[in-house]
Amino acid sequence: MNKQENYQLLLKQASSLLACEHDLIANMSNISALLFSGLPNVSYAGFYRYQDGELILGPFQGPVACMHIQLGKGVCGTAAKLRQTQIVPNVHQFAGHIACDATTNSEIVVPLIKNDKLIAVLDLDSNDFATFDEVDAEFLSKIAELILS
Repeated sequence: MNKQENYQLLLKQASSLLACEHDLIANMSNISALLFSGLPNVSYAGFYRYQDGELILGPFQGPVACMHIQLGKGVCGTAAKLRQTQIVPNVHQFAGHIACDATTNSEIVVPLIKNDKLIAVLDLDSNDFATFDEVDAEFLSKIAELILS
């Protein structure tokens, strides 16, 4: 199965998981587990919730993570501040990268925005370089939309 086919399956699974549940934390929990187990080469899949002007660790799968991230700091804080998906092939070349896990080499962060309000960011890490691309961004954005609907 290629990357797009895998994501199409994950999108269907996510839709099914989220269909009858409206609790944001429960949905983030299941989606982080789904992505962590369903995507190859992912070492961390989780959410940071936007509260009180900062990102606060939410549901995740993987090694321990940073608990508070300021807007504009690291990949997550940059995605939140700019409200744009960040694809980073080599986190060691990203100015201001926050190394929550020293084995991480690439990352993608997708902001979750509803009614022009930042709700959270979805953060995926990999121990491999250049794991994430525009296909990941497209499908992770669709999954983020499901979470917020």
